[in-house]
Formats: sequence, structure tokens, C-alpha cells
Amino acid sequence: MKDAYRAINWESLVLIAGMLPMATALEKTGGMTLIANSLTVNLGGFGPLAVIAGLFVLTSLFSQFISNTATTVLMAPIAFQAAATLAVSPYPFLMAVAIAASTAFATPIASPVNTLVLGPSGYRFSDFVKVGVPLQILLMLASLLILPILFPL
Repeated sequence: MKDAYRAINWESLVLIAGMLPMATALEKTGGMTLIANSLTVNLGGFGPLAVIAGLFVLTSLFSQFISNTATTVLMAPIAFQAAATLAVSPYPFLMAVAIAASTAFATPIASPVNTLVLGPSGYRFSDFVKVGVPLQILLMLASLLILPILFPL
């Protein structure tokens, strides 16, 4: 049992526990519905893929400044609500959020690893943007092509 407790990633557990009340607050105050409805009203006319792209961009943007775990905990309910509003399967929406939250490489503060290599490598903030943003766009396009095949709408 002691080995099991040592194997638990307590930082992630505390982070998720701390973000769940924020997600609950977003739901109870109507913030989650407001964001989901804004996405579906503004992008829904272009189809579910446009909403998935919007979720991807929003999630990817958040992941540049807060942890990918926290970003996922915040954005997953919004993705689920957006899919429900459009009356389509939530799976491609949720997978887009999971993938987008993992694209934290366009800023040096997006990930502890990025921050660690910033100084010793001589990289500048703009170096991360130059490489990270095109890579994020590439991953978004690949996701938009592959997700509907793996997880039909």
C-alpha cells in the first residue's frame, strides 16, 4: 500500500481537485453554457468541425498559460455542452480538447520543460512562437481530418 501511495502523482491530484470547483462554478453560474452557446452560435452555422476547431484554438490558447491538466478540466465540460447543443457525438469534441491541451509549446511558460530549456539553450520567447504556432496549426488540421474518422459525429 505504501508503494501505491508513493506512485500517486499528488500534484496532478491536487490540481484537478482545485480545478473541479472552478468547473462547477462555471456550470452553476451559467458560464459554461454561455461559452458553449457562444461557440455554437458563432461557429455552429459552419458545422460541427468549425466548433471543434474553435474549441481546439481556445483550448490551445489556454494551455500556453495554464497547465494542460487544468485546461482540460476547464474545457471538457464546455466541449461536452457544445456537442450536446449541436446534437452530435461528444467524443470528437472531447478528443480535440485533450489533443489541444497537449499543444503547450508556443511559449516558454507553457510547460516546465520549456521554461527549463529557455535559459541554458539561449532560446528567446519568439523562438517558441515561431516553431510552436505552426506546429499547433498542423496538429489542429490533422485533428480536424482524423477525429471525425475515428470518432464519427
